[in-house]
Amino acid sequence: MSDERTILITGAAAGLGRATAEAFAERGARLVLADRAGEVEDVARDLGAVALRGDVTEPAHHKALVAKAVEVGGRLDVAINNAGVAHPPMRIEQTPEQVARMVVEIDLLGVMWAMQAQIPQMQAQFRDSGQGGVILNTASIAGLVGAATLGAYGAAKHGVVGLTRAAAIENARRGVRVNAICPGFTRTAMTEAAISLGPDREAAEAELVRGVPMRRQGEPSEIVAAMIFAADPANSFMTGQTIALDGGVTAY
Repeated sequence: MSDERTILITGAAAGLGRATAEAFAERGARLVLADRAGEVEDVARDLGAVALRGDVTEPAHHKALVAKAVEVGGRLDVAINNAGVAHPPMRIEQTPEQVARMVVEIDLLGVMWAMQAQIPQMQAQFRDSGQGGVILNTASIAGLVGAATLGAYGAAKHGVVGLTRAAAIENARRGVRVNAICPGFTRTAMTEAAISLGPDREAAEAELVRGVPMRRQGEPSEIVAAMIFAADPANSFMTGQTIALDGGVTAY
C-alpha cells in the first residue's frame, strides 16, 4: 500500500535524515525536506521531494516549512525533527561558550521552535477531521544517560527528551503523538569523521563500541526502521516514549 502522507524532515541532506527520507520516498510519501546545506536540494530532486533550505534556530523557518507541507499535501501528517550537531569530546570546564550555545540552539531550541510551528497545524487537522499528526524528535542515548566529554550535547539531548515528554502529555487528547528516537553510535558521516581523526581508525572504532553489548555500531537502516514504526498510524497508543536503539547500552 502506498504511503500518501505528507512528511517533513529536517536535517535531510545527509545521515539519518537522508536515509529516512529515502525510506519514506520508497513508500510513496510526499516529502518536504529541510537542511541548511545545499545538498538537500539534490536529495529532494532525486526523491521527487520539495526542499527548503534554512536555519533551524530561526522560528520563522519552521513556520515556512509547515506552510510548505500544507501547500504540498494539504496537511502535515508526520514531522521528523532530526537536524542536529555534535561537538568534539571535551570536558565541561573546557567547553567554549560559543560551542555550548551553538549545540543548545540547534539541538534543543531547534526542536522547540519546530514543535511550536507543527503542533498547531496538527491540532487544527484533528479538530477538522479527527486525524492529527505524529512528531518524532531525534534525541540520542546521550539524552538518556550521562555522556562524559559530551556535556553540552548530552544536556541538549536530555532537553529534547524532556520537550518530547511534555509535548506528548499536553497533546495526548489533541490528536498529536510525540515520541523521541534515541540512537547510540550509528554508522553515519558524523561518527565516521569522529573515529577517523586519529592515526588508527580500527582501534578508534573498537574503543567506540567497547561499552556496547553488541560490540558494533548501529546501521542507519536500523534507526530508520524504528522511525517508520513510530510514525505508523497503527501505533496510535504510543506517545511520550523514548525509543533507545543502542545495542544494549541502556540495559546496564
